[in-house]
Amino acid sequence: MNSKSALCGTFAVVAFTCASTATAAADTETGTAADSGPGTVIVRATAEAAHDKPGATRTWRTDAGPAEHVGSWRTSVRPKTPVRRPGKDTNKRIARDMLQQRAWSFQEFRCLDSLWTRESNWNHRAQNPSSGAYGIPQALPAGKMSGAGRDWRHNPATQIRWGLRYIKDRYGRPCGAWGHFRSHNWY
Repeated sequence: MNSKSALCGTFAVVAFTCASTATAAADTETGTAADSGPGTVIVRATAEAAHDKPGATRTWRTDAGPAEHVGSWRTSVRPKTPVRRPGKDTNKRIARDMLQQRAWSFQEFRCLDSLWTRESNWNHRAQNPSSGAYGIPQALPAGKMSGAGRDWRHNPATQIRWGLRYIKDRYGRPCGAWGHFRSHNWY
């Protein structure tokens, strides 16, 4: 058996040993297991289980056949960090920055805030089930936003960029769009 297959066998046995009863692990930790012979592989790993102290090293002895090299490794198990999706406040900040770049006043942002709060509550995944309008500006059809970027389905900045361009071309400014919305209930 070559060292590669012995090592692969060791990984399988380590996984089994980690999940097996604590007695086997306790025996190896205290050193009561038989001395390592030609058919025993010693595996050391950093244990991060709930009952172990962080950074503790455990040793398991397994019979994986003759090994040419005794290996040891360390691992630091960390919980996966949740994916942070942009929320309403983040989306509003993006829009405020884009309005400043266009030299529109804070009053224009307040009109835009009122408009898009009514339309989508600043949710970049908002979808109107009856019409199919989508995103923060509630574009209809939703695919029109692809002109602002291919990531229009999940990127709020792309949706906001498209929505501001639409408002400028059709109403001149956000307060014009908000005024039209208040009188017609759409923009």
